Amino acid sequence: MLKKIAAIFKKEVMLSVSLLAAIISLFITKPSLELLRTIDWKTLATLFMLLTVLEGFKKENIFSPLLKKTSLITSIKNLTCFFVYSVFFSSMFVTNDVSLIIFVPLTIVSFRAGNKEKYILPVLTLENIAAIRGSLLTPFGSPQNLFIFTQSGLSPVSFMLKMLPLWVASGFLLYIFITLLFLKDQREQISLNQEELCTPWLKENKKYRILYILLFIIVITTVVSRTKLWPFVCIALFVSLLIFDRKILIRTDYVLLLTFLCFFIFSSSICHNQTISDFLEKTVSNHEYWWSIALSQLISNVPASIVLWPFTKNITALLYGLDSAGLCSIIGSLASVINLRLYSKEYPGNTKQFLKVFELISLAFFLIVCIPQWLICK
Repeated sequence: MLKKIAAIFKKEVMLSVSLLAAIISLFITKPSLELLRTIDWKTLATLFMLLTVLEGFKKENIFSPLLKKTSLITSIKNLTCFFVYSVFFSSMFVTNDVSLIIFVPLTIVSFRAGNKEKYILPVLTLENIAAIRGSLLTPFGSPQNLFIFTQSGLSPVSFMLKMLPLWVASGFLLYIFITLLFLKDQREQISLNQEELCTPWLKENKKYRILYILLFIIVITTVVSRTKLWPFVCIALFVSLLIFDRKILIRTDYVLLLTFLCFFIFSSSICHNQTISDFLEKTVSNHEYWWSIALSQLISNVPASIVLWPFTKNITALLYGLDSAGLCSIIGSLASVINLRLYSKEYPGNTKQFLKVFELISLAFFLIVCIPQWLICK
């Protein structure tokens, strides 16, 4: 049992870091009922609902009709555009990590089937950028967006208007990067077999597809409306799945939920320590953009949002920094770590090559956008 637990923590680096941070923080600030009350249980409940429903999406191949379209594409550049922009647009609704979980394996299968494996690494990096930059538009596109949206009191429209310039610019910039990737041969061809690429829908599972689409609509409505009835929605969702598809509850990403909980404990403890709180109050305020980028390179952008939020005055700067941090390094975003994990399953031992290509392309994207974003949020 101890060996299994050790293996889990060795595999889940962010969980190990968050748990260590939570334990250390409890020595900094004495545990209390007040500490438990300040944990954002609403965000945890909402994240649980989203993760569970999206597991249902994957199980029932909700995106199968879309994926069938890839067999009609004959140009390698157009196929890359299809995958990159599928991630870009889907990440707004199903979160950045889930969009990568859906499209990265299919990308690898497609480029292998078309004998174009030399393009897999740069295309996966562009998909990673697309996930990070596409998801920033909506409150539920990423865990950090969801957390800040819940805390800030911004309306959905106000939130999206803040993020719209970055989203539009990123969409255009991604196309420029794709064009540069295939600059030598814009018309290079690829041939794909539809049957190899996607699993067809089963007629007997139609009720499950309808169930998960309805539950997804309910969860999104709960997030956008900010209803105080969210505990009842969460209970209703849990009971519904317990009745109709209880196995999906086992597949929910509880590691991510536990990671969030540990960082919430860490953040609450830090905020309750007067010395640390005073330091962050003085240094973070009006420097949220650079603080969020820098701190994310140490603990990733999701926990960074939890730590920095109580000391934030410029919400836009915090959002811009957190949604750009994943472009700097693999640690900057949990989505990037997931992308690496998916690639490593197919190409074990190629981690260094992945990181080399990732840093080259992703950092170039960051250097282009970082200063204009800083000027906008100021």
